[in-house]
Amino acid sequence: MLPNIKKPVGNPLLELNYEPAIEALGSQYFDEVEPAEFPKHLLRFRNDAVLAKLGLEPSGVNDEHFIEALGKFQGRRPLLALCYHGYQFGEYNPRLGDGRGFLYGQVRGIDGELYDFGTKGSGTTPYSRTADGRLTLKGGVREVLASEALHALGVRTSRCLSLIETGEPLFRGDEPSPTRSSVMVRFSRSHIRFGTFERLDYLGRGDLVKILLDHVIEQYYPHLQTEKEGYALFYTELVGRTAELCAQWMSLGFCHAVLNTDNMSITGESFDYGPYAFMDRYNPLFTAAYFDHYGRYSYGNQPAICQWNLKMLQTPLEAVLSMADMEVGLATFEERYSAAYTQRMLSKLGFNQAITPELQELLFLTLKLLKDTEIGYHQFFTELTEHFSPDWQKGPEYIFQDSYLYQAAYSESWRARYHHLLSQFQESEMAIIIQCLRQHNPKTVLSRPAIEEVWAHITYDDNWEPFNTLVKQLQNPYIH
Repeated sequence: MLPNIKKPVGNPLLELNYEPAIEALGSQYFDEVEPAEFPKHLLRFRNDAVLAKLGLEPSGVNDEHFIEALGKFQGRRPLLALCYHGYQFGEYNPRLGDGRGFLYGQVRGIDGELYDFGTKGSGTTPYSRTADGRLTLKGGVREVLASEALHALGVRTSRCLSLIETGEPLFRGDEPSPTRSSVMVRFSRSHIRFGTFERLDYLGRGDLVKILLDHVIEQYYPHLQTEKEGYALFYTELVGRTAELCAQWMSLGFCHAVLNTDNMSITGESFDYGPYAFMDRYNPLFTAAYFDHYGRYSYGNQPAICQWNLKMLQTPLEAVLSMADMEVGLATFEERYSAAYTQRMLSKLGFNQAITPELQELLFLTLKLLKDTEIGYHQFFTELTEHFSPDWQKGPEYIFQDSYLYQAAYSESWRARYHHLLSQFQESEMAIIIQCLRQHNPKTVLSRPAIEEVWAHITYDDNWEPFNTLVKQLQNPYIH
């Protein structure tokens, strides 16, 4: 064990009640590591909303507290680089693990749930291979923006607790180099991935699979602990959580871009935002990662990939569960995904009620309209929200009459169907549809140009105001 070090006095981040939940499982699941020492520490982002979730008053945590605890890593040991493998672009890779981060600590939120602080860019570990274990500042900025945007849009996601610039020049092939460095701390439900279990199967340690699964159920699925078929129910629930998470991404036009099994959380939470993008126009073939040459992780492939990843997880879990039980659980994926996606999309169209064949037909026509025209995906729903009027009940010719969408190809059949559905409502119910539209269609959607604009201000002027402004807009996306 590495020796404990003295923690700075009076630092609220270090006085949290850290729990050794993963540490107690034993060293088969991690390696103890030391963080890198950086030449400077500039706090660029702090998430006060997360502090409140931990029961900390933001005014009582100053910037130096963040730097001491989450930049210099004073006062916390051991720091654990977790071990895992994974399928990367369909090929199994046993040379993975936390290569530029570690589990900093685990704490209970005020909701009683266990949360992890995981670093990114904090230095090399036994799993770094030839990499430097660092994170570019732009990569950190992008993850802050993605996680805050998705959280505000209702996605079950990790969040960034802090982002600290660290003063090292980094050389990367996908960014103008040298570029600036940073260390980020991610706040999530769990550091455990599908690939954590896959590694144990690769090593032939079914006994450790059972220990880890018992831990997962105890901490993240406690309602299943007393169930006779708790293991099978866990897998089925994970399938459901993953299906619903994917439906959230799809309805938002979000492409994660790197859905390897080491990027899939055992709690069904979204995390690790690298080359992600919110697509501009509806295109199932849209691919966010420049290196995804065959479109494996394209926007439209995401449901099938999530299902495939769950299928791969069956191999290690077979040490504990029967394959028959897991197949039954996996068979629920398509229904859970379809129901969640359809309901979310219909809500974006203003209809927050039971799904009917007529509503499904409207959704089909909406996706066809979006696919066959140059209408922006997000712009369509923004126009719908801002132009909607009770007058639309009078006839299809009133729908979008003051919008450029009126002349869009295929809009006539769409307007006829939309009017038919509106005609089934009382005039007094139009306010409910307007409220539904405003609650489910964000005014602010994170775009690549917006990211590049804030990054340009940071690069050329070291001006962080546009970044801070965009973060606030993303945190309140439904203000119309």
